[in-house]
Amino acid sequence: MNTAPVPKAIPGRDALLGALNDNATWDVVVIGGGATGLGTAVDAAARGYRTLLVEGQDFAKGTSSKATKLVHGGVRYLAQGNISLVREALHERGLLNRNAPHLVWPLGFVVPAYGLFDQPFYGVGLKMYDMLAGKLNLAPSRWLSKKETLAAASTIAPNVSGRSLRGGVLYYDGQFDDARLAIALMRTLFDLGGTAINYVRAAGLLGGSAARESKGAIEGVIVQDVFSGTEYPVRARCVVNATGVWVDSVRRMDDPQAQTMVAPSQGVHLTLPRDFLPGDKAILIPKTDDGRVLFVVPWNGHTIVGTTDAPRDDLPLDPVASNADIDFILQTAARYLSRKPTRADVTSVWAGLRPLVKATGEAATKTLSREHTILVSRNGLVTVTGGKWTTYRRMAQDVIDTAIQHQLLPQAHCRTADLPLHGASPAGTPPGGASTGATLRTGSNTDSYANATRNTPMSPFAHQPAHGTPDSYYGTDLPTLRALPGIEHVLVRASGLTEAHVRFAAEHELARTVEDVLARRNRALFLDSEAAILAAPEVARILAEELGHDAAWQKATLEAFMHTASHYRLNK
Repeated sequence: MNTAPVPKAIPGRDALLGALNDNATWDVVVIGGGATGLGTAVDAAARGYRTLLVEGQDFAKGTSSKATKLVHGGVRYLAQGNISLVREALHERGLLNRNAPHLVWPLGFVVPAYGLFDQPFYGVGLKMYDMLAGKLNLAPSRWLSKKETLAAASTIAPNVSGRSLRGGVLYYDGQFDDARLAIALMRTLFDLGGTAINYVRAAGLLGGSAARESKGAIEGVIVQDVFSGTEYPVRARCVVNATGVWVDSVRRMDDPQAQTMVAPSQGVHLTLPRDFLPGDKAILIPKTDDGRVLFVVPWNGHTIVGTTDAPRDDLPLDPVASNADIDFILQTAARYLSRKPTRADVTSVWAGLRPLVKATGEAATKTLSREHTILVSRNGLVTVTGGKWTTYRRMAQDVIDTAIQHQLLPQAHCRTADLPLHGASPAGTPPGGASTGATLRTGSNTDSYANATRNTPMSPFAHQPAHGTPDSYYGTDLPTLRALPGIEHVLVRASGLTEAHVRFAAEHELARTVEDVLARRNRALFLDSEAAILAAPEVARILAEELGHDAAWQKATLEAFMHTASHYRLNK
């Protein structure tokens, strides 16, 4: 009889930092706690390597919490003829849905057809999409009549640029919560015997330049506790640089003359109320007037619209959406939706940086796929960047396989294709999944928000399927969450955050700041920035109680959060 695995308890921060003083050499040290870094650490630990991951901020703080929330094969690559890339992504989509059903679920997309040849063109292409997915396909695509198209997505505009809606195509991709998947990977790493620490940055490399002609010359990493400033020399057989758009800064710790590898691109998304897309289907506009793709997606009881794709020369930790990007999304969405969104409707806006790899120099000859690139320096630093959430597992497999090929690690086979992620039930279906049904308690800092929304339903997830609700992401951990104090004390109605969720984040998910809770353990900041700001003082109080901090710490973490939250508020 199958039983759920007993998760390994996560040590306190003092114990985690103590592990850095261990003189024993790690097999693998991964720098970077986003999708790629976490996936690589899980792959390494699953093969039996002694593995450490360090993240200078919080897990998924950067690009990995700011995606379009889709696990997809890349429909647009079909038109480019990149069949192998689509097949790989669809295979990984299926594996992720199988290994983490509490975090990934099928989502139907309606593609409206306005031109005479749009429907047969899209329909044939999406049937090929189904075929490439093979046995791991989520659901078959089909053509829709005009009536069926409007029934599936009632907010689609019946006319665009003088053309009438003729029908549409329905196909399926996956949806997920990116930051919650990152936390599940972190928990999986601990379950496998590995270690992850956030707010510990890479300050330098051990070895390397002293023996530039010999492979494997890098002997480890000098890491620094962001909070105390204390540095620790950490020795490792293999060091992996998985810092996304910031990989070049780590590469130059090894080789100051390293060519720039990444050209960052900024994507922007807007959050709107659920009634802009009241059904359970998303809308895909495969080609807007300027050639960009537009997604309108139901997510966490709200609607998200995006994305843009604009180059950037700088690498800010918290990129800010430009007015031009915001206006482009609103104006384009207004053309395809029967209800036209305005700035007044936007409840949150966020921007993320995507690491696009330059096809020049060394990178041009080391690419394992057009989506991600792996380099091994003369000194043995393994760098990986590019790619997307959907293929994180395959990227991780390629990284460790590459390290083995370069004799940085002993041979061991990949085990992650069939590895359930933390929280997945043995039967493959998440337990629970309904919202807590909690009611607001008076006398808290969230009363002003409660009063402002007293005429709205208690939960925006009331009519949503069991997947994709605030509690479904916890899977087998849900009973532990519900047993904590404060499960009926709602802090942010828009995201389902309760006092118990804050306590769970501190005790079981390495949440260390108010932002960690409101942006990534719970998605309040991404869903309703005003509500998150109102709840922040109470979150700070609860975190201080859990972590043993004083009033000065509460003030500091609150001020830091308010600064970050200002980037998510849209000036109306």
